Amino acid sequence: MDRATARAELLRGLQLAHAGELGAIRAYLGHRLAVKRPAERNAITEILKDEIRHRRCVGRMLAEAGAAPDPRAEKKLDRVGRLIACVCRIGGWFIPMYGAARLENDNIVEYEIAARLAWFAGFEAWIPELLEMAEVEWDHEQTLRTLAARHWLWKLAPKWTPPPPRASIREQFDNWTRDPVAVERQRFRLVR
Repeated sequence: MDRATARAELLRGLQLAHAGELGAIRAYLGHRLAVKRPAERNAITEILKDEIRHRRCVGRMLAEAGAAPDPRAEKKLDRVGRLIACVCRIGGWFIPMYGAARLENDNIVEYEIAARLAWFAGFEAWIPELLEMAEVEWDHEQTLRTLAARHWLWKLAPKWTPPPPRASIREQFDNWTRDPVAVERQRFRLVR
């Protein structure tokens, strides 16, 4: 993958992440209101704060690169987040908790891919922040999956593969950058 392609893919990924964080913020606002237990509400509030911080971080990265959020993606994911917030209020406790955990699992990988694209594109300064966001998304997935697993419906719901240990996020990235063969293989896998 050449630098220009990596840059374009990275910026598109950041635009989608920025919009996705808006959707998550909207959804977690509704989710927080839907839970009754103070400990669960506090956990969701902390996740909400992280999502706000991630959105600001990604917005800053876009600005530093001379790019802007994608208005269509922002509008679409704002609507999706608002819809999820409504479902949280009427859909019971389990579905929002389960769904949020599943989405957070995907977010881990998205930030890991962004870090690798940043490496290819020459935005090395962003890599620690992108990996930190992946780690925080790991924390979110762990918290929400643990809460969802307490519900009796967990036994009936489809499962996803839990992410590898949190520490492996940076370790895998470091190993990847040291292995030229792995880097070469990734050149073709990162572009969707």
